[in-house]
Amino acid sequence: MDSIFNFDQSLKHRVARNLARFEAVSQALEGRTHAAVAFTLVDASEPANIANIEHRVELRQQAAYILTTRTSKLSSHAGQRAYPGGRVDPGETAEQAALRELEEEVGLKLDPGRVLGRLDDYATRSGYVITPFVVWGGSDVSLTPNPDEVAHVHRIPLQELMREEAPILDSIAESEHPVLKMPLGDEWFAAPSAAIAYQFREVALFGRSTRVAHFEQPYFAWK
Repeated sequence: MDSIFNFDQSLKHRVARNLARFEAVSQALEGRTHAAVAFTLVDASEPANIANIEHRVELRQQAAYILTTRTSKLSSHAGQRAYPGGRVDPGETAEQAALRELEEEVGLKLDPGRVLGRLDDYATRSGYVITPFVVWGGSDVSLTPNPDEVAHVHRIPLQELMREEAPILDSIAESEHPVLKMPLGDEWFAAPSAAIAYQFREVALFGRSTRVAHFEQPYFAWK
């Protein structure tokens, strides 16, 4: 298997190098709420719990990223796929918020030295500007979902980002830009989470300066 899928130092150096070369774009809040998320790399030592995500190698050798399913009882974006993250509190940086939320949502406490870089801000229809950070989670980590916020924690193999049909682009009448989706086993997930995943693939794995902030979100993410 290509080393791009292995959870090792080669992958870590590749991602850090490509992110260091990338000039991430920030967006003005303009009345929106600032939020931050952690796109966290770990080993795929547990099943993803999503239909037909196939593990083709020894699990602990394979690289994965953390994706969650939000609980159905949340007041906004209930049941949607998301990365650990949330609003930036007064007095903290976006990076600090991403790491704090990572610990609060899935029980993974990491220091700032684990942050490999960041991707472009993404403004949502629901009134947030999301700053995504790419984080090196490490091997043999234990992930414990916070039941108040997270229904399931998934370790999604990086192979899923490479599927032939990715990205899926759907046009909608309300926008000149297509909705971006990424395949996920027999399912799919959509922007903003899918846009972040796609930009991670293009920028961090392949070193291609690809922008995603213009892609639309599906109607259910507008509220």
